[in-house]
Amino acid sequence: MPIATEIKVADEIWVAAALLHREHPERPDFSVNEIVQRAITENLAGGYRQGLQMHASHHCVAQKAPNPVSTRHRMLTETTRGRRRLFRPGDPFDPARKGGKVTPDRDALPPKYLKLLDWYQDEYAKGGSRPGPLQGTSSTILLKFAGSIEAEDVRRMERVIEEECEQIDEES
Repeated sequence: MPIATEIKVADEIWVAAALLHREHPERPDFSVNEIVQRAITENLAGGYRQGLQMHASHHCVAQKAPNPVSTRHRMLTETTRGRRRLFRPGDPFDPARKGGKVTPDRDALPPKYLKLLDWYQDEYAKGGSRPGPLQGTSSTILLKFAGSIEAEDVRRMERVIEEECEQIDEES
């Protein structure tokens, strides 16, 4: 018997990412595929449905220009190509997403997931999860490194990272 639910795809993605963060607090982020697979496994709307991949890779990502323009969610932050974590206040976002939804509405979630909203507000949004490598580093210290790497070396590093990420994405 299929599960009849009205949960939005974006909310499904948020729940999946929040569950992954709660279960793996040592990990700073997750691949898009991991988030989508967790949403399917959680079976909030009957398993796989179209839109999960697109929401995890674009529609819910704060830094990306909204397309369509009406999709202004800021539920996820892209940490690197193909990797996401839940959005936190203070994370960068595309200006067109200002005022976009960061978490599901409380009345839009099944009761079993309401504790995730409390955890997000009380712990995660305040930085209660494992900090990133530069979190808490002052801008003065970071500015000391500005210009210390030659432009050609930066371009070479970007190419290598891009190539390696594509290979990892293809293996996933």
